[in-house]
Amino acid sequence: MAKVSKAKTKKEWDEGLPALNRNAAGIDVGNAEHYVAVPAGRDPEPVQSFGSFTADLHRMAQWLKACGVETVVMQATGVYWIALFQILESYGFQVNVVNARHTKTLPGRKTDVLECQWLQKLHTFGLLNNSFRPTEEIQVLRTYLRQRENLVAAGSTCIQHMQKTLTQMNVQLANVISDISGVTGMAILRAIVAGERDPVRLSTLKHNRVRASRREIARSLEGNWREELLFVLEQSLELYDLYVLKIAVCDQRIERHLKTMASKQEPVQASDATPKQEPRFSLKDHLCRITGVDLTKVAGLQVQTVQTIISEVGVDMSRWNTEKQFASWLGLCPDNRISGGKILKSGTRQVVNRAATALRLAAWSLIRSQSALGANFRRLRSKLGAPKAITAMAHKLARLIYRMMKFGTEYVDKGMAAYESRYRQQQMKWLSKQAASLNLQLIPVPEVTG
Repeated sequence: MAKVSKAKTKKEWDEGLPALNRNAAGIDVGNAEHYVAVPAGRDPEPVQSFGSFTADLHRMAQWLKACGVETVVMQATGVYWIALFQILESYGFQVNVVNARHTKTLPGRKTDVLECQWLQKLHTFGLLNNSFRPTEEIQVLRTYLRQRENLVAAGSTCIQHMQKTLTQMNVQLANVISDISGVTGMAILRAIVAGERDPVRLSTLKHNRVRASRREIARSLEGNWREELLFVLEQSLELYDLYVLKIAVCDQRIERHLKTMASKQEPVQASDATPKQEPRFSLKDHLCRITGVDLTKVAGLQVQTVQTIISEVGVDMSRWNTEKQFASWLGLCPDNRISGGKILKSGTRQVVNRAATALRLAAWSLIRSQSALGANFRRLRSKLGAPKAITAMAHKLARLIYRMMKFGTEYVDKGMAAYESRYRQQQMKWLSKQAASLNLQLIPVPEVTG
């Protein structure tokens, strides 16, 4: 623990605002050192620095207790704040993690000492909003799922390396089969690594579902078998197998953790006619159980999309009072910048949120959906363009998810025909009002049959 000279600290100032958190402390989080500021008069040295070792963090917590601090604020700096957050929370402090954008200081304030004092002062007057942090069980699920995403991405990189190596050897296997990581592709790759070079024998490994003929596959497998490229292919294949194994282990951890999560839905009892066996792992069933509703009934929301959303926002929607607040937190609402009564800018906020990204991907998948949401998206796309239509439809999906998870209502898709009929009625109503305002009358034209 290091004491900071009083000459380097900022002088006390009073803005005339009511102090909402009188026992507040501010922490400037760093990689190797944390600077902590407490209210004046609590210690002869109100600003002190602590190391990042675990023992130093415990000493910081004990010093804050001795200073009568009850609530602490810090910025979400990388991952450096996580260990500090957990230790301070174990000591009973109310820990607030805020967005660094909300704590931007005035020019000349950017020092570690002044930064922690600035955070402490802002938190004292209640000028900072605590960032959303899901429950512990959701954080564990999020960690497992993000690790699985990393493993899948790494496995995809290995597939790209194998594809590149085959192309360098002029083995055009990817031009005759759709995916070299499928059954046929992996069987041929393993045979090549094992030493087989005869294209005709390799073509016999073709699966029945592959449309290409054995002759076409054999022609694509005529290449220059360079030793160094075969070595790269072998190592890439071994890494790919390793990642597949690790993904399977990760899936087991995810399944084990999902079973421990509280259920909002009564489990389905097995009938006497069916043998009572241990159920096979089904991600969809677990997601329906912990949320209480089947979100996959909404067009565009696949199981993996729902999994990502649940791991990012949790299952408790009481954190947001309304669906508008939920959509705004996701960054799917217009961020109107108004000055002088005029809207200067109306684009959405720049929010880095995996749930919002998943919703945008789900919105784009509605481009060929024969559902009411699909028809709505195509109409928005023709009117607003693809980028704005994707954001608008992602906003609608977010509102549907909020209603379903908060109120436990099931989604019923009325179909594309029902949407088109409703849209036609709305257009007729609008045209009638326009005609009435111009002292005109609409006369429907009878449909021509035959």
